[in-house]
Amino acid sequence: MTKTQRPRRSCLAVPGSSPKMIEKAKGLDADQVFLDLEDACAPLAKPGARKTIVAALNEGGWGSKIRVVRVNDLTTHWTYRDVVEVVEGAGENLDCIMLPKVQSAAQIAWLDLTLTQIEKTMGFEVGRIGIEAQIEDAAGLINVDEIAAASARTETIIFGPADFMASINMKSLVIGEQPPGYEIGDAFHYPLMRILMAARANGLQAIDGPYVQIRNVDGFRQVAGRAAALGYDGKWVLHPGQIEAANHTFSPAQADYDHAENILAAYEWFTSDRGGRKGAVMLGDEMIDEASRKMALVIAGQGRAAGMERLDVWQAEPETVKTGV
Repeated sequence: MTKTQRPRRSCLAVPGSSPKMIEKAKGLDADQVFLDLEDACAPLAKPGARKTIVAALNEGGWGSKIRVVRVNDLTTHWTYRDVVEVVEGAGENLDCIMLPKVQSAAQIAWLDLTLTQIEKTMGFEVGRIGIEAQIEDAAGLINVDEIAAASARTETIIFGPADFMASINMKSLVIGEQPPGYEIGDAFHYPLMRILMAARANGLQAIDGPYVQIRNVDGFRQVAGRAAALGYDGKWVLHPGQIEAANHTFSPAQADYDHAENILAAYEWFTSDRGGRKGAVMLGDEMIDEASRKMALVIAGQGRAAGMERLDVWQAEPETVKTGV
């Protein structure tokens, strides 16, 4: 099943056991909200949190937000009840299930099959509910190519820095920050790029994990900017104060968006009969061709998804049309 990629610039984590925080999340400007049954829920609170989540999803009020539930990982005894109760109870009002600590493609295949069985049993549209796979340790990173290709339901691959840092014995207690003593380069460049390659090779979105110093918005912007520069689609936010920074960081600058749209408009014109059927032309001081068009499609797509409007609109002028320069 082909899915349209939706904006996930800001992915807000909300404890599934807190009706108050869930209700507040509905009114925030996050692209996605995921209701958490894993780390944000104490073990004794998990059964009740499932019911809280089902009620909140069915009550509505989410607007255009992507609605996701993070279940517990498959090494625990909670996972199957998480999936069954949430999807049977609110499957028609749920967009994705997030599976944490994924280590193999077999775990994604299990979730895919379980979702299919529930959908058929409940009379839901088969295949509509997506999967988000979270990579949080060395085994998951090594197997990320197979994980990304394991199901047509999968929409995103997510980097989970906290558990990943612990799994490789990284010497740091600040999630997402560079470990002390690592002064050359970026200690997270390899896992971030590895996840990004697996995601893009399979047509998926790549999402960076959380930054836990919630009052340090400048620090959040710096870490988010690193992921955005690589090509990531968004980042987790743990506090409302991080949402605007995430939405801004993972949206193109206005000038870049305008330029991308102008490249597309100019290239479409110049390759047409009226424009002279030219494959490589000058747009101002810049030569554009098919490769330019592909790059512009990325930036233009991000801007459109963010609801941006063009402020600088290119139009073919008579002398340009005549000479093709």
